[in-house]
Amino acid sequence: MAMKAADIETMIKTAFPDAVIEIKDLAGDGDHYAATVVSEAFRGRTRVAQHQMVYAALQGNMGGVLHALALTTSAPAIS
Repeated sequence: MAMKAADIETMIKTAFPDAVIEIKDLAGDGDHYAATVVSEAFRGRTRVAQHQMVYAALQGNMGGVLHALALTTSAPAIS
């Protein structure tokens, strides 16, 4: 069973309420997504730590109903 982009966004938004999220279905099959997540929670953390935070927000769905997720994460630009 595939996972909907809206469900992925909701799970990430629940963990990071300030996040700006963009999700693209790469293959049109609901199994292969790319996500860009920008959140203040990522500031000062390594890219690996940021990705681990997003995977944790997905509550174990990564590798199961969500087959592939290409992640781009960052903290917001300082203005």
